[in-house]
Order: sequence, then C-alpha cells, then structure tokens
Amino acid sequence: MEYNRCGKSGLLLPQISLGLWHNFGSVDNFENGENIVKEAFDKGITHFDLANNYGPIPGSAETNFGNILKNNFQGNLRDELVIATKAGYKMWEGPYGEWGSRKYLITSLNQSLKRMNLDYVDIFYSHRYDSNTPLEETMMALDYAVRSGKALYAGISNYPAEQTNQATEILQQLGTPCLIHQEKYSMFVRTCEEGLLDVLEDKGVGCIAFSPLAQGLLTDKYLKGIPENSRAFNPNGHLQLEEVSDEKVVKIVALNKIAKNRNQSLAQMALAWLLKDNRITSVLIGASSVGQLNNNIDSLQNLDFTLDELNEIEQILK
Repeated sequence: MEYNRCGKSGLLLPQISLGLWHNFGSVDNFENGENIVKEAFDKGITHFDLANNYGPIPGSAETNFGNILKNNFQGNLRDELVIATKAGYKMWEGPYGEWGSRKYLITSLNQSLKRMNLDYVDIFYSHRYDSNTPLEETMMALDYAVRSGKALYAGISNYPAEQTNQATEILQQLGTPCLIHQEKYSMFVRTCEEGLLDVLEDKGVGCIAFSPLAQGLLTDKYLKGIPENSRAFNPNGHLQLEEVSDEKVVKIVALNKIAKNRNQSLAQMALAWLLKDNRITSVLIGASSVGQLNNNIDSLQNLDFTLDELNEIEQILK
C-alpha cells in the first residue's frame, strides 16, 4: 500500500480506504464485516470511513465497528487507524436530527463516540452543505470538535465548489484548517471536475472519492443485464433500475474491453482511473466480502495509463 499526503497537511492516507456505508449494519453478518476490516488493515488500509446514519439501522455500522475495534484493535493498534465519521443527513426525528447546526453536529459526534467507544475520531465531517444554517456556525462546530479533542481533523463532504471555497477560508481563519473534502466521483459522475478539484488544489485540501464504482455500475455485474442479487434489483438500494440504461450498458461493455487489455477487471481500472489524478488523496471503496476487497486492492498493481487509453476512455464517456 502506498500512502498519499492529504492536501498540505502532515497526514498520510492509503490510496484505497474502506467505507462502511453498506454491509456493516445490524442487518448484515457481523463476522463477515469483521473479517473484511481485519483483511483491509492487514493489506495496509488504515483509513476507515463511517457516518452517524450508516446501517441500517442508522447508527448500527458505528456500533458494529466499535465492537470490531474492541475485538481486534486494542491498545496501540488504535494509533495505527484513521477513523472518520460524519453528521449532516437525517439521523433522528425532530428539529435537531439533521443538517448543519452546531446543536446537531456536536450532539451527533458525542453519540458517534459513544457508539464506537472512542475518545476521539481522527476526522469529523460536515456531511452536506446546509443553506439554511450560516456557514460560520457549521464551521465553528467543526472547529470546536477539533479544539475539544473529540476530533483531530475537520472535513467537509458534498459541498459545491463555491461553498467549499468559503468553508475552507472560514476554517483557516478559525485556526482549524480543512483537511479533506469527500465527494462522489467516478467515470460516470464527474461534476467535481467542474471547479471543485481546482478549489481543493488551490486551498491545499485533500480529496477522497466516494462511490468510485458508481454503485456497482463500473463492475462486470451489469455487462449482461441486471442480476437479481444486484443493488439495482434491490428496491431499497441507492442504484435505481433506470440508471442501468441501454446506453450505460454499451459504455460499460466498451470500458470493460479496455480493462481486459490492461489485464484488469473493470472495477480495478475504474479505481486506477481516479488515482491517476494527484489531487485525489484516496479512493473510498465498499466491500461485501474479503474477495471483493482484495480484488479492488489489486487495482494498485497497474495505475499507469497510456495516452491512447485515456483518449479512448474519454470518447466512451462522452
């Protein structure tokens, strides 16, 4: 595993990080999740990404991760981990259970620490921009989280370029620089190329890409239609059936041919494609099995692209 400097900070993050958005909730097999986390750490993944509402049920991914830590990462091993959590999306009913108020963010962080049985997290994020709360209030909450010792670094996620620029300036003035921005980024979702990455580079902020495989679209799963065990087939999933359009499938098949010529799976090439940009600190993967985890990690064996490959990929993605 190679480690990249996160923006202009002193923190190094692995090229691939593990997210616990799916497969680690109360409805999932605990032993499987525990095995995935242990294998990830053994392969050099030191960064584990959570949020207050990850589950289902909301909060259960943090509870399960806390139990994994208790079983496997006692003592100094905690010092080998970078643990992140977030608050911003709906976590509980009532007026204080979502968005960007200081009340919600600090209350949520306290709840997250309790669920994971931790004294602090390494990174605490504002999970989404809240246009109804002054940006100063949200950033002051992140500043407080760091100054109180409940978090080591502050981050933001899903913020547009303009608000990212403003947020980083506010945090800089407060004396708690923004460490990292987490944004959806893949071959199929490239909005962060429209200004956000430039802002992050200018401000010296790291970037970690989530949903790098477009919820499984950029894998070999959909090359021949929609399998019954896929996210698109699941009515509770985040990938909708209509997203697996005929046009998308044509692109997936064409991209898969390039990947085969590179001796990679489509998923491996999609991850490598993101890491070619030195503004991307880390790519955040999910995993439903140890095998899937290792398949994604193997993308690091071939990160180089020829100019012809990059041009061909661009033509397909147009």
